[in-house]
This record gives sequence, structure tokens and C-alpha cells, in this order.
Amino acid sequence: MTDTVATGSLAGTERLDRQSLLLLFIGLYATAIGQAFVYAILPPLGRSVGLDEIRITAIISTSALVFTLVAPFWGRFSDQIGRKPVILIGLMGYCIGSLSFALLFSLAGDGDITGLTLFISALIIRSLQAATMSATNPGCTAYAADHTVAQFRIKTLARLSSAQSIGMITGPVMAGLFAGLGLLAPLVVASILSGLAAAIIALKLSEGVTPRATQTHQRRLGFLDHRLRVYLISAIGAFTGVAMVQQTLAFRLQDALNLSGIETAQYTGWAMMVSATSILFMQVAIAQRFAGPPIQLVRWGGGLSLVGTVIISSMDGWAVVLTSMALIGAGLGLLMPAVAAGASLAVGPEEQGGVAGLVSACPAAGFILGPISGGFLYQHCEPAAGWGAVLILLIVFAATLRPRNNPVLLQA
Repeated sequence: MTDTVATGSLAGTERLDRQSLLLLFIGLYATAIGQAFVYAILPPLGRSVGLDEIRITAIISTSALVFTLVAPFWGRFSDQIGRKPVILIGLMGYCIGSLSFALLFSLAGDGDITGLTLFISALIIRSLQAATMSATNPGCTAYAADHTVAQFRIKTLARLSSAQSIGMITGPVMAGLFAGLGLLAPLVVASILSGLAAAIIALKLSEGVTPRATQTHQRRLGFLDHRLRVYLISAIGAFTGVAMVQQTLAFRLQDALNLSGIETAQYTGWAMMVSATSILFMQVAIAQRFAGPPIQLVRWGGGLSLVGTVIISSMDGWAVVLTSMALIGAGLGLLMPAVAAGASLAVGPEEQGGVAGLVSACPAAGFILGPISGGFLYQHCEPAAGWGAVLILLIVFAATLRPRNNPVLLQA
């Protein structure tokens, strides 16, 4: 009986049960809410201890580079040791990393560590955190793909992606509330939440299918694999443009509205919450109900993000910011589930770990050059950051318009 179940799961002949979906949801939610905390508080927190815009965004970009390089490894490694251990590595890495980051900035606030030493220490801690936390997403995505047939893949992965959306919705609000206790408080809360998630998953989540590397030879996948290229490159490009907008938003709000550090974290949090709410709405209302080719959702998503970026780059005002962030979020809400499902369906069961790692790396890949280039452009010419993002998103949208065969539904 055990062999039959494992083989069926390996072939993707089951639907993911509700308890497993909930547990995976908890793991992704804990990571997403922690990331929302960091994005909301790091700009004012960094400025409060003497870091400039380029160094602050460089911390994010460097950790994103590490995430991009390591996430595919965790996807392949989950094929060898199983999905659950990899998920737990990611959550515990995030737990320890958040505490370490909070301790570092506490020392910086007391004047015990400053300048270049502070910057390098922050780079190292955040990069080590990224190296381990990058295990969670590919582990969860591959676990879900193991137990979901092709015709339910977009729906299941959209539901799973909603964990990140809800984390990005509640995260900024919670970050603003906890920031009232001090800018370090959200980091401590993030550590506690990821630790609790790890404990719950360790106790409740089943082991899943038999590790696949023991059953079949793996072919290493790459970002330029002809089956995956359009999905992965579209996602990387979209997140590069969005990162340029998102990571300069706090600076723009603080400078335009003359806000304090705590006020900046709160305003940024509200803008990010609007974007995440829009992401969630599109995932629930559209992506989970969509039955057509994934590339169509990728195209729609890229177009909506492009429109939102044009608006936020060409107009000023708090209402404009909220409207634009809603459109950008709507685009991401369509694009990412479609990228995950399209890439998953384009490969065989034995490659699900590898493809999950690549897909998980795409958002981080966009945050390699996006924040640092956005920070550089903003520092020298504030409008240039937004229009640079527009150019990148325009290229992404144009790439999705190229006619191509769609083989993914043949695996159903």
C-alpha cells in the first residue's frame, strides 16, 4: 500500500489534502510576513543608524542574490532528502536570522557598531539568512506539486501563493503597529512566528512522497531551459521593475511627505498592504478559477504591473500611490501563480523540486538589481527610478506577446 501511494503521489495523481495545504500555507505565511516587516522598516531603520539609500538597498540586493543562487539548490536537495526537512531548514534559518538582524541593529542604535563595520555585518547576516530561508518556498511548492494533478495545478499553487499575499497584507499593518514599540520589534516578532511555524510543521506535516533522487536520475534545470524560459524570464523581469518601485517607495514617501522614521514605516506599510490585497484578490477571483494557458495570465499580469508603474512614475499624491500599488499588485497576483503552474506543468514529476527552486528564485532575482539600481537612480534623479522600472516592465510585456506553442496542458 505504501509503495502504491508513493508512486501515485510521484506521478501527480492526487489532490493536495486540506490539512497539508494549511500547513504549507502557515510556513509560507510566516516567511512572507517577516519579509513584509523587513521591507517596511529597513529604510527608516537603516537611516536611523546612519546608512544611506545605496547601502540600505544594497543589503536587500545582496541577500536577494544569495537567495537566487541558493534556492535552486534547495529545490534539487528536496528531491534527495524530501520536502519536509527542507521546509524546516528554511523556517529555522529565518527565525535565527531575524533575531541576529535585530541584535545587530540594537548594537548600532547604542553606537557600539557603526559605519562600514555595520554595513558589512548587516550584509553577512542578511545573506546567511537568505541562504537558509530560500529553502522554504521551493520545499512547499514542490510538496504541493507532488500531490496535485495537472488540471488542478494553477488552482492549488494560486491558493498556496495566497499565503504570501496575506502575509504581505497583514505584515505591513502589523509592522506599523509593532514599530510603535520600536523599529526592532517587528524583527523579533518575525523570528517568533517563523519558529512557531517550524514547530507546527515538524509535528503535523506528513513526510510526503519518497525522495526522488533515489528513484530516477535528475537532469539539472536552468533558467534558460527552453521549456521554462518564457515563464522564468518574465517573472525575473517583472520583479526587477517592481523592486525598483517598491524599494524606493519609502524614501519617496518620507521625502515628499516629510515623515518621521516611524511614520514612514507606517505609510509604506499601508501602501504595501494595498498592493498585497490586490494580489490576493486576483489570485482568488481570477487565478484560482482560470482554466486556460498559463502564459495568458502571465501576459495580463505583466500588462497590469506596467500600467501601475507608469501611473506612479508620472504623478504624485498619496491617492496615486495607493492606486498604482493596487494595479502593480493585481499584475503580480496573476503573474506568479501562472509562472509557477506553467513551469511546473512544463516538466516531468522527477523535476518538480528543481523547477520549484527556479521559480522560487525568480522574485529574489528581481531584487538583485532592482533595489540597488532603484536606490542609485533615486539618489541622483528621483523620477529616474520609476521610469527605469517602466522600461523593464515594457520589455517583459512585449516578450509575452510573442506567439509560441503551449505544451503544458498536454500533461493533464
